[in-house]
Amino acid sequence: MIDRDGYRPNVGIILCNCRNEVFWAKRVREHAWQFPQGGIKPGETPELAMFRELNEEVGLSACHVKILGRTRDWLRYDVPDQWIRREWRGSYRGQKQIWFLLRLIGRDCDVCLRTSEKPEFDAWRWNDYWVPMETVVEFKREVYLKALNELVRFLHQRSGPRMPRVNQRVGVTEP
Repeated sequence: MIDRDGYRPNVGIILCNCRNEVFWAKRVREHAWQFPQGGIKPGETPELAMFRELNEEVGLSACHVKILGRTRDWLRYDVPDQWIRREWRGSYRGQKQIWFLLRLIGRDCDVCLRTSEKPEFDAWRWNDYWVPMETVVEFKREVYLKALNELVRFLHQRSGPRMPRVNQRVGVTEP
């Protein structure tokens, strides 16, 4: 379902552990790392889509996570023409996403990348909250920075120093 502006509704998932590290997944047969994400089906709320995608891509269910927060509005990114399916050209521009910040309350061993017939990921790891942007596909970098910056306020920071804020324009860390 593409909206009138050419954007497909989607959810993005930033899953963190008790050390505020984020779940980073590697695409099958590629050296591309990303956060889990996926489309919102007709009649589905963003929250329902998030739980469905979390289960399909990572094998986790609602009992394994706690929702810490979500973005207030849609965050959009345009997909380069060469990445757009031929039948969508002319009507599709990219994704509009609601991002969720989740805390894993289950265990690492609850993660299972092979719950669907066509897994999207073949490896995963925990990474610093401020993911190095050069590891993110270029056209998604700005959305990742916006989501991370908006959602960092929901992290419990009782253990450790205040998280730095990343300057969106230049991708540098500020105190």
